[in-house]
Amino acid sequence: MWRATAAAIAVGGLALDQVTKALAERHLDPLNPPSCLGGFLKLQLIHNSGAAFSMGSGATMAISIFAVIALTAVLVWVMPGARHRWSLISCGMVLAGISGNLVDRIWRAPGPLRGHVVDFISLPHFAIFNVADVFITVTAVLAVVMSIFGHDDTSGSGVADARTSDRAGEEATHEHPARSRRR
Repeated sequence: MWRATAAAIAVGGLALDQVTKALAERHLDPLNPPSCLGGFLKLQLIHNSGAAFSMGSGATMAISIFAVIALTAVLVWVMPGARHRWSLISCGMVLAGISGNLVDRIWRAPGPLRGHVVDFISLPHFAIFNVADVFITVTAVLAVVMSIFGHDDTSGSGVADARTSDRAGEEATHEHPARSRRR
């Protein structure tokens, strides 16, 4: 069930990212960004050739290739090895984020693997970003939280329960040699 949830998050997140980018391009004026929430949030449309904070704007092709490698790694190694619900949710979220920006880099001008990413969410004294970036950032936060607090073994996979019962069974059937001699 959690693998299906991860897939749904990945597909739904990609769709949400692409729809919001299309709406931003259709309705936002880059020269006159609207403010929301008392000026805390601006909708500033830009086309970013780089990565976060527009770093690496001259390395769009390298960023695109790295994104393809990261997407492949999550699909081939990370997600199949994930055993816990929060790990699988994180996989779905990072897939949504990576694929959302990769779609822009593949299909947008100036051309395949050189395309510029649509960014439009602006917070004061911070980068301009998009929904895909939010998914990637939340995944990073989840990874930190899971590494500090651990994760729930009740993922429904039964892997942790099977290992625990196997160890308990082994301990019950293998008595300590000193104890068996006393009987």
